[in-house]
Formats: sequence, structure tokens, C-alpha cells
Amino acid sequence: MTPFSYVRARDTTEAIQLGAADRAKYLGGGTNLVDLMRETVERPLSLVDVTGLSSLIQESDDGGLWIGAAAKNAAVAEHLAVRRRYPVLAKAILAGASAQIRNMATVGGNILQRTRCTYFYDEDGSRCNKRAPGEGCDALDGFNRIHAILGASPACVATHPSDMAVALAALDATVHLQGPGGARTVRLTDFYTLPGDRPDIETVLQPGELIAAIALPPPSVAARATYRKVRDRASYAFALISVAAVLEVENGAVKDVRLALGGVAAKPWRAHKAESLLQGGPATERAFVAAAEAELADAAPLHHNGFKIELAKRTIAAVLGALAGEVA
Repeated sequence: MTPFSYVRARDTTEAIQLGAADRAKYLGGGTNLVDLMRETVERPLSLVDVTGLSSLIQESDDGGLWIGAAAKNAAVAEHLAVRRRYPVLAKAILAGASAQIRNMATVGGNILQRTRCTYFYDEDGSRCNKRAPGEGCDALDGFNRIHAILGASPACVATHPSDMAVALAALDATVHLQGPGGARTVRLTDFYTLPGDRPDIETVLQPGELIAAIALPPPSVAARATYRKVRDRASYAFALISVAAVLEVENGAVKDVRLALGGVAAKPWRAHKAESLLQGGPATERAFVAAAEAELADAAPLHHNGFKIELAKRTIAAVLGALAGEVA
């Protein structure tokens, strides 16, 4: 492990000043960053501990919810407002990792966690453009069962591992940032970038910029929402496919629908094509299947992950069908 310095930030202003230094990293729960440091994939010269910053979870003035970036995953999942008003988020968090990790991991760290691609972690034996731009991508011709089928590029086929981020994408969450240039807000779906020819650039974060909070808009009282994760084993496994869905049905028609997929791309994948087809149409199995087919029409499977396309289609249709059945 590369030698590094450590300092605990007293407030946001100090955190940003320290975080703007060369090769500085913000440290939350450390459940991903420390692993990457042990593998020498990440080699920061300094760690800025931000766990003492805002962990507040409270209702906002507009009826939505404000979640401080230092809030622990377990605290969010257990919060009464989250369980009652945003059950899709609670389900997604509980589907991720182990109880011990959820008790340590922070919201900000969770949405910033990096891919679990084996080749990305194999610093000594594999080529990886995400780790070292221009080096190549051994996953393309390697064992790529867990890799992307949407939004990938010849430079990178890794997927984003967060369950929480998929639910946040479906909930139209926004990310509140603070940095040397001031404060700004970004939609979570725009926070992440697709790999293109620079897979090492994963988000729109600027140097020294810090996630301050996640904000959720007011939920629809009439909508139903859920999260379904398909994985190799029920305990502590990342998603092969996951679906976060919010559905509102009125008089047999889709009044509102929001869909996000996990396990398919380098970012939580908002299923805009499926949403567009469903909006205002009948809430039927045929419509759900057609929407899923449209969303996966551009999927590009690799040698070992072609099964993901059919799995994603069936999971989308099944989740929407179950939600529609709740209001039938």
C-alpha cells in the first residue's frame, strides 16, 4: 500500500480545501476505497475523512427528502420516512452487501463505488483502461459474464455495482455538490458518465468537489414502487440484473412510470425508451413485454453475458406486472 496521510475534516470548507490537494481522496466508510488501496488500484497521497459531515436525513420544505452524504446505508434503509414513502430505496439498500458493510458504508461512498470487474482489480496481471487509460481491456475477450450489455464501448465493458444508485435513478434523485467553485446540483442520472474512450472518468465530479447530499422529490401517493435484484446467490452478491420501478396506474392506464436498471451498464441505466412507450398506454402484460423489448433492442452482448438480455426483459415485465397487480 502506498504511504498516505490522514486527516479528519472538521467541516465542509476544510474538507474541500484538503480534498483539492494532489491525489487526495475523500474517505467515508472506506468499504470500497480501502479495498482498492490494498490492491494498489487506488494510490492516494492523502485521505480526507468526511464521516463527521452531514448525516442528516430529514423531510425537505417541498415534501421531498434530504439525505446527507455521510448518512450510513443502514440508517437510510431503516429510516421511517424512507420505508413508508420510498420503499424502493429501502429495498435496494437491503439487497446490497452485508449488514456489517451497510452499517459502515455512507451514501456518498456508495454511489461513488467503483466497478467490481475482476480485470480492474487485477493491477499486476490484467490490462484495464479504467485503471490505466490506453492500456487495453482484457474483459472484452475474457470472462465477461457480469459485464455490460448497454452503453459500453471498445474501451470498457464494466458495470456499476451500486444497488442504491439504481433506486435513486428511478426516484429522480439529485446530487448536491460542493467544491472550490461553489455549490451545484446534478441529476443523479447525469452524474455518471458512460465509458466512451475515457472509462477512467466515471462521474462529472471536478477536482476537490464533494458530495454533500442526495435529494429526493416528493413521492406520488398513488404510485407503487419496488426493487428486484437477480444474482447468483442471495447473500452478498452483486446484481446480474436489477430493476427499480415506480408505477402509477389510473383506470387501467399508465399515468406515470419510472424504470432504472442495474447490472447492465457503467451507470444506473434509466430506461427512457420503455418509459416513453408505456406512458399513457394500457397497464397490461403485453405492453410491459413490448416496453422491455424496446429498451433492450440495442443491447450488445459479449461472449459470456448474452443471457442478460432475456433476463432483463423478463425481470422488467415481471416487476411491472407485479406493481400493476397491486392497484388492479
